[in-house]
Amino acid sequence: MRAQLEERFGKEFITVFKQVDESLELLLIDIPLKSPVKVLMTSGLSNYDMPVHERYKGRENVELFFCLPRYWDINEKDNPNRQWPADWLEKLVKHLQEKNGWFGPGHTIQCDKEFKALSETMKENHFIMVDPILLKEKLQPLQVGEKQIHFLGIIPMFGDEMDYKQGKGTHKLLKKFLAKGIDEKLDDFRETVLKSRFKFW
Repeated sequence: MRAQLEERFGKEFITVFKQVDESLELLLIDIPLKSPVKVLMTSGLSNYDMPVHERYKGRENVELFFCLPRYWDINEKDNPNRQWPADWLEKLVKHLQEKNGWFGPGHTIQCDKEFKALSETMKENHFIMVDPILLKEKLQPLQVGEKQIHFLGIIPMFGDEMDYKQGKGTHKLLKKFLAKGIDEKLDDFRETVLKSRFKFW
């Protein structure tokens, strides 16, 4: 798949951030938007054919990504506030393969059994998987041989946003995200889209 990504973005804009094992690597891709971003993406997960729900037939092959803001330096190896995206991509891949599971748009993950924040600067404690929003044009599905590979972005969520999603549905939560200008780009400074932790109906 890396060859197809290099053809799309240019070889000079893609580096291997980490070789996890023989079948999986994490790629760092520079994407020149109006406000440039870096994408940390799995490469190799799409070799796994997910047992998707009937509704998502044709989306058996995915790669996961985090969209990093310009001010992040993912190469700060000793900074846990910057390294958790790489750690989580590995965890999510392992979870999928060991559980013979699948991910699709709207799927959520609780980050910690005790609802601890992701890091000192990122206070969210859940994830939601989404089709690309900010990167919709750049990360259109990729055809590799007979497989069509889709890209799923990961957005950190607060606990009250998770409650709202469970009560009102994914569509209404994402509508609130879009109204507040929230997409898959990570933001250490964002707050919940809900005015009150207890008044989300």
